[in-house]
Amino acid sequence: MKFNRILLSATLIVVALVIQVSVLARLQLPGAVPDLVLLTVVGLALVYGPVSGSLIGFTAGLLSDLAPPADHAAGRYALVLCVIGYLVGLARPDNGRLTSAAGPMATVVAAAVGSTLLYAGVGALVGDTAARHVGLGFLLFTAVVYDLLLAPFTVPLIMAIARRAENDPLADAGGGNGADVASGWLASGTGLRIGTQRGGLRVKAARSRASRAGRIKGVKRL
Repeated sequence: MKFNRILLSATLIVVALVIQVSVLARLQLPGAVPDLVLLTVVGLALVYGPVSGSLIGFTAGLLSDLAPPADHAAGRYALVLCVIGYLVGLARPDNGRLTSAAGPMATVVAAAVGSTLLYAGVGALVGDTAARHVGLGFLLFTAVVYDLLLAPFTVPLIMAIARRAENDPLADAGGGNGADVASGWLASGTGLRIGTQRGGLRVKAARSRASRAGRIKGVKRL
């Protein structure tokens, strides 16, 4: 991985983990906990691809395993997020462009379901039966709902930041059929706009200058 990818990914993961432990885990919501670390891995994997996604997922999962209050064996969530990061990275389009939010939303749902099932499956192998007491079906439902509610405010922002750090030209190409992955998510009604308004203003300014120049030339000819 490039140095800027490592630095950015480490920063985003640490911030997500701090918020996860200090805020989201203390909300005492029924069922699962909104997983900001998982959404961070999803956002970065959709930009960087499967190999970087798996490495980021493993690192994020290992930090989550070691962060207090850790109540499970170290490496358990690292394995889960490593697999999720790789699979989500495979869902990244080859050209990096996506014009609909349906794909990223489906990816978030699949990641929430997959991480919950993998975590419960690995736990069953090591003798952890906590998921049975809460109810696996209820855990799956609440994990999907919480992550879907949180995703529109986190995943597009993380993807946009990652593209900016990569100096990716797609980060400045918004609107129409040429929208990048983050713009495709945002264009479906989340109410957020990253980088597109500035591009629209530039186009309007260019058209205004061209129109003014045409009027001036017309006056000179007269």
